[in-house]
Amino acid sequence: MGRVTERRRVIRIRDGAVSTRPDTLVAEEPLEIRLGGKPLAITMRTPGDDFALAAGFLVSEGVLASAAELANIVYCAGATGEGGSNSYNVVDVRLADGVPVPDISLERNVYTTSSCGLCGKASLDAVRTTARWPLDTSPDTPVRIEPATLSTLPDRLRAAQRVFERTGGLHAAALFTTDGELLDIREDVGRHNAVDKIVGRALQQGQLPLSSCVLMVSGRASFELVQKAVMAGIPVLAAVSAPSSLAVDLAVETGLTLVGFLRGTSMNVYAGEHRLALSAAASTD
Repeated sequence: MGRVTERRRVIRIRDGAVSTRPDTLVAEEPLEIRLGGKPLAITMRTPGDDFALAAGFLVSEGVLASAAELANIVYCAGATGEGGSNSYNVVDVRLADGVPVPDISLERNVYTTSSCGLCGKASLDAVRTTARWPLDTSPDTPVRIEPATLSTLPDRLRAAQRVFERTGGLHAAALFTTDGELLDIREDVGRHNAVDKIVGRALQQGQLPLSSCVLMVSGRASFELVQKAVMAGIPVLAAVSAPSSLAVDLAVETGLTLVGFLRGTSMNVYAGEHRLALSAAASTD
């Protein structure tokens, strides 16, 4: 349970010299998420924070919005590996009494990989209509962040990635205040899983919506990551790499501030520029 890394023998070649050595790899195992005993999704993830991952996944799906709506999450006793021991790769989520259980059909029963998230569900309307906390799109919104503060977040994210330093094979998601204070960070082989773990922990601690936070992610900003930020009430999403076209469309539709290619003092703002404390009008060149 909770194996984050594993050791493997590798052949190392450096400048023509060949040697053997142990290498530390990030662990990747499947996690089946059940809702009320019924299979809902399977995701490839790094073991650890599995209950938070499941809770965050259900926030992004519009099923959960507060800790009061969650009865409990348990590992299924039937999840057995070799030798009859529990593999801890199946979790079952039980909703609180009175919370409606969504219809789980083949359309909603999804397999998610560590790279793409919910590849089969890319609907702007679905996110817009199910979001519990519509983002404030007014230019007078109190959430403001300095570009200089944004520029510090990638280094702060990287410095807090403990497992990445050992493996070089993990994505990360982190929550910051608008002053750049690190609130939480999670690592996972899948960037969407890292975000789910962040959001799930916030739900468990009664902190949703995260309406005064900035979400920083390694890698690119996909539609799924924008979706997860919107569903958690996060107004600002920043990524070190590029967004997809659909991610930008969703950010514009929902009023999310979306920043990509955040590297040093350089960044591209794709939507929601009213939350950035810009000193001069943007050029149209």
